[in-house]
This record gives sequence, C-alpha cells and structure tokens, in this order.
Amino acid sequence: MARRQPIVISDGFTPSQPRDIKETGVSMGLLADLALKTLYFESYMSGRALAERLALPFANVVDNIMDFLKRETLCEVRGASGRGSLAAAGYEYVLTAKGRERAQDALERTQYVGPTPVPLSVYNESVRAQGLKDVVVHQRQLRQAIAHLVLGERTFEQIGPAVNSGRSIFLFGNPGNGKTSIAEAIGQLLMEGDIYIPYAVEIEGQIIKIFDNVNHKPSDEEETGPVRGVDARWIKIRRPFIIVGGELTLESLDLVYDTNNKYYEAPFQMKSNGGILLVDDFGRQQVRPRDLLNRWIVPLEKRIDFLTLHTGRKIEIPFEVLIVFSTNLEPSDLVDEAFLRRIRHKIEVEDPNWDEYREIFKRVSKAKNIAMDDRAFAYLIQEHYIKAQRRPRACHARDLLDQIIDIASYLSVQPTLSKELIDRAADSYFVEL
Repeated sequence: MARRQPIVISDGFTPSQPRDIKETGVSMGLLADLALKTLYFESYMSGRALAERLALPFANVVDNIMDFLKRETLCEVRGASGRGSLAAAGYEYVLTAKGRERAQDALERTQYVGPTPVPLSVYNESVRAQGLKDVVVHQRQLRQAIAHLVLGERTFEQIGPAVNSGRSIFLFGNPGNGKTSIAEAIGQLLMEGDIYIPYAVEIEGQIIKIFDNVNHKPSDEEETGPVRGVDARWIKIRRPFIIVGGELTLESLDLVYDTNNKYYEAPFQMKSNGGILLVDDFGRQQVRPRDLLNRWIVPLEKRIDFLTLHTGRKIEIPFEVLIVFSTNLEPSDLVDEAFLRRIRHKIEVEDPNWDEYREIFKRVSKAKNIAMDDRAFAYLIQEHYIKAQRRPRACHARDLLDQIIDIASYLSVQPTLSKELIDRAADSYFVEL
C-alpha cells in the first residue's frame, strides 16, 4: 500500500559529516578511548572498518586519531591492504601492551562502545529544529488516518486541534472505546515525518544512549544505506511513538545509569522528543498521578526538562513531546482542576450510539468473514443491551464476534449470527459487576 504524503516536509536539521577532529565536537581523549576500546574487543581492525564502527570519516578524522595513538605507542600497524589514496584506510591496527592497559582503564570509566557520541548542545539544537511546532495536521489528513475507527463528530473535531498544539492531550472515558487506538492513529500519522537523532550524546565525558531499536523505527531512506555528506553518528527515524503503562515510575523519567556498563540510558520522554509519548492506563501506575504531573509541570509549560547525572549535576533537555494521557478512570478521581488545567486538551471518548455501534459491528463482521444480519443484530441489542440496561462499547463487537468464532469452532459449525451463538457468546462475555 502506498504511503500517505508526509504531513510536514522539513529541512530544519541535517547533520553534516565532520571534516576534522574539531568538528566532531568531542575531545581527542574521548575519541582515542573509544578507538582503543573498539580495538580491544576486535583484536585488530583496518582503518576503514574502525571508521565505520566509530561512525566517523577516515580522512582527517580517524587517521588523525590513529596517528595520535601510534605516537603514544598505544597501537601499531600490523599489515596493510589497498593502494594509493586507499592505502592508509587499509592499514590494519593492533593494540600494544600499553594500549591494552589504556583500553582497560577506559573500560573502567565507561564500557560504551559504538558510534561516536555527539555533544549534548548539538543534540539540543537538533531537537528544537525538528520539534512538533512546525507539524500541522489538517482535517482531511486526520480523517484518512482514523478512517478505520468509528468516532462521533464531536470527538473527531477535538482531536485535530489537540495534535496541532504539540503539547498534551488527556483522553478519558469508559474502557474499550478506542482511546489507545486514537493515540496510535495519531502516532502513525506523525510517523509519516522523519527526524534525525544521534545514537548517543556526550556531556563532560558522560555518555547517554539515545537510539533504541525497540522504540525507534529507521526511515525508509535510512534502510537504503548511508547518505553522502550526512554525519553517520546520526540516524534518520520516523517520528517516535512510545507507549508506557503501569511500569512507569518517577525514576524511569530521569537518566538511568547502568552501574555495570557505566553509561546512561535516555528516559522515555527524551527518546520521544519530536514525537509522541502515550501514558496508557494513566492512574494505575505505582506512582501517584499527582506526582507524575508534578514531575511534568515545568516541561509541559516551558518545553524544557531537567535531568540529573549520577554526579548530581542537572542538565537541560528540550521537551518537544506530545504527551497523551489515556485513562478509564474519572478525571476527578485522579487529579484536581488545577492539575488538569496544565494539560492543554481534554477529550472524552464516549460510548458509541446505536448507529455507530452498528457500523462498528458491520465492519468487524466483514473483517472476520461473518455475514452481517440486521435481524440478528437487532436481537442482540434488544436481549443483551436494552433488557440488561447495558451500554455498548466500541470493543464489544470485536470481542463478541471472537466469542462466536470460538464457540462455533468448538461445536464444529459455521460461525454465524444465530440466536444460539449470540446468546452463548453474550453469556460467556458479559459479567454483571
């Protein structure tokens, strides 16, 4: 299926390949340590392979690093391959005994090995240049993005302005009416745009890993290989869409220091910069909702966040995240009015009316290859909703039809909307609380 046109085409930030050591933005000491640690684990490597591992150009950068290490008698050339201008890149380097000791010392400070980090200041500039402030969602694009959902017009008209705010959304209402699906549709819509993020950042010798292959999806352009002239320390990804639920704690919203490897993992909101962070099932975390919102008062209002290094130093990070809170609980049971005021858009996702529920049931029946029967549907509504004084939920259609399929399979019959199968499905699905 062809991809939709991106909702925004932005040339706000493209990282240029460094032309020399100075343009990497990091010290020779850090570059030398990273090269030593990489060689330590690989025994020997060619200059070209080492440059690829460090995500730096060989000419004027890695070659100068290796010249420095040779002068310090930390490595030596074991052999060579290639000719002419390619000869230096083909040199095979191996650590000396002194180099192995220095590499071990470097590993005691941090065991990070991978693409060279970028300075925190450059990362901050990139986030501000690629934030959601320039992303505009129009009505037609939103209708296309959520065409698979059946929503009331009132709810639909509230979603677009909320997304364009780029700030925060509070989705509330009964369970099973599609709050998470709405957030996921918004995420898919925003993921049509691409941004650059670094693999890691550095601040005063401390390294923070940013790229996460679980939560970050490389762009189609990235899949085709490196782009000439672009700094390989960065990767182009779809705008992030990260979901956190009951596992969310206050500790996970700060830098997570790995005491074994001695580097940091970026917190959820930092990994979400330029995209969406969905706090699903808000109110059921181990931490109180009030404490979570207190943690985000400054980020939500000032668009900056403060994270803490294990040394106690505070660092400032841009907060270019659209936070979506989704809850089945009553807002008044979670926080007071003063706290809700800090969340820009509040959207109630209501139970579907009967016409909307019929449309949902019709779509799900078609998807599951069960013939839609209006008389059978009317029987379901009368017997198991009206008589039982039960309101429909958007998830009921999917769940009841799955029940019918399970029961029909057990009975070795074709799944249909017969009264018997409807009654058995409803009896095994609905519970009076």
